[in-house]
Amino acid sequence: MKKDILSVWALGAALLFTSCEDLNLTPDDSIVSSDYYKSEADATAAVTGIYNVLTYEKSTTSYYGDMLLYLTDLSTDYMRAAANSQSPDTKSLSAVTFNAEQFHVKTFWEQSYRGIGRANLAIDNIPNASGSEVLKKRLVNESKFLRALFYFNAVQLWGEIPLIIHGEYDKAELNRAPIKDVYAQIIKDLEDAQELPLASEYPASEAGRATKGAATALLAKVYLVKAALTNSPEDYGKAAEYAQQVIGSNQYGLVENFYDLWDTAKKNGREHIFSAQFAKGQASASSAGNSISHCTFSTGLTNNEPVVLTTDVSKFYDVFEDADQRKSGSYAKRLFDPAPPADWKERADYENINGDAYFVFTVPRFRKYIDTTIIATSSSLAAINVPVLRYADVLFTLAEAVNERSGATQTAYDALNKIRRRAYRYDVNSVSPADLQPGLTQEAFRDVLRKERYKEFVSEQSRWFDLVRWKILVKTIKAVPGKNVDFKNYRFPIPQRERDLNPTGLWQNWGYEDSNVTENPYAGFE
Repeated sequence: MKKDILSVWALGAALLFTSCEDLNLTPDDSIVSSDYYKSEADATAAVTGIYNVLTYEKSTTSYYGDMLLYLTDLSTDYMRAAANSQSPDTKSLSAVTFNAEQFHVKTFWEQSYRGIGRANLAIDNIPNASGSEVLKKRLVNESKFLRALFYFNAVQLWGEIPLIIHGEYDKAELNRAPIKDVYAQIIKDLEDAQELPLASEYPASEAGRATKGAATALLAKVYLVKAALTNSPEDYGKAAEYAQQVIGSNQYGLVENFYDLWDTAKKNGREHIFSAQFAKGQASASSAGNSISHCTFSTGLTNNEPVVLTTDVSKFYDVFEDADQRKSGSYAKRLFDPAPPADWKERADYENINGDAYFVFTVPRFRKYIDTTIIATSSSLAAINVPVLRYADVLFTLAEAVNERSGATQTAYDALNKIRRRAYRYDVNSVSPADLQPGLTQEAFRDVLRKERYKEFVSEQSRWFDLVRWKILVKTIKAVPGKNVDFKNYRFPIPQRERDLNPTGLWQNWGYEDSNVTENPYAGFE
């Protein structure tokens, strides 16, 4: 990995948050970190630099701008590389034939440790800057939240990873730390981050920053994943406890219209707990910044295949009932064309709906990152945020944690029924025809919950994490032709260019070339 210094010019170009004072940033990309943290403005800009890793990438696509989507959705059962994909790396993820040289694997590792390194510098140096102690404490805790997020994704993807909590990656001893130590640090950071303000206590100009609710919601998710590793009733209890804290805060709720979650006019709404913030004209190697818009809609209103599509319409689109608003919110079978061809009324690929022209796709497109307000340029200019944590996920976490610990109790039913009521447009707090059949066994409730999670989180960087947590990755993906999954895919390979720095300390995961691990660590998972 190349040395990562704090680039003030890059931060100025990609500044995503309005700070409390106007930053005087100059086009100087060589300010060394030890000379940087002197004032409140320096501290604020430095933390913006951590957020910046989520959405900006100088040479390729960004962390949440499709990099994680490719790793955690394209490599699973429901998504495939389509005809407009010209990249062998993209195709290798789709076919699950990737190795330690794979582009997205090594780039996401680099992006993760860039974010961790920036967070480490901020946590260590901001306390020494001049200015408000309240502001500095808040910025340090935001940095801890972001460091925890980077580590949480990384430990799930790779297992044992270098645990660096001071300084930058290129100066650290690159030895893989035990998973339990990584989770302990994640939890410690998030417990500190719980001292952040509530979402309602931030001014509108600071929307999108980490909050107390975001830290608590992520803690719930962390404990859920940790519990699944060891089948720990105590950790399932902690997951449920933190989920209930988020619910009880009265800061969040489900939006009525599912697609509002990706409406650019309704960013950071009541269901959004934490989102990666994208903007039109955002500087990035990708013209969109959020490249998911391009990947899902690169060929526009045509039936030429874009970069990614669903693998099987009957399994993954038709599984939705028409009354379930998540169907049209997750997939686009037809879209309004504001400038149709003159002969659209005679064409088989158009429908006339109340006098308006709707283009009909042979294979539905992934819908969430298509901005229909700028349909002609959505693939290159969409500014749709990527939800990282939303209230629906908290309800799912509560339902899953309670069911795994105690079975399908009323608490688990109430949480999952709210999800289904919203899906079918019923009042979320009232009994409805969408409610689950009472008396389900733990196994039956688990099966329903897993099906509902797919329907809720299509193209939201969740599927691989879910299948791994449930220990059903291989059998689920094997059911789809063209996916060459094996048990080694319970983890991604350590990138070869990183192993070259320390082959012993960065030993390779089981099943991949040059691994010295002889025993299958996933034996008995399925």
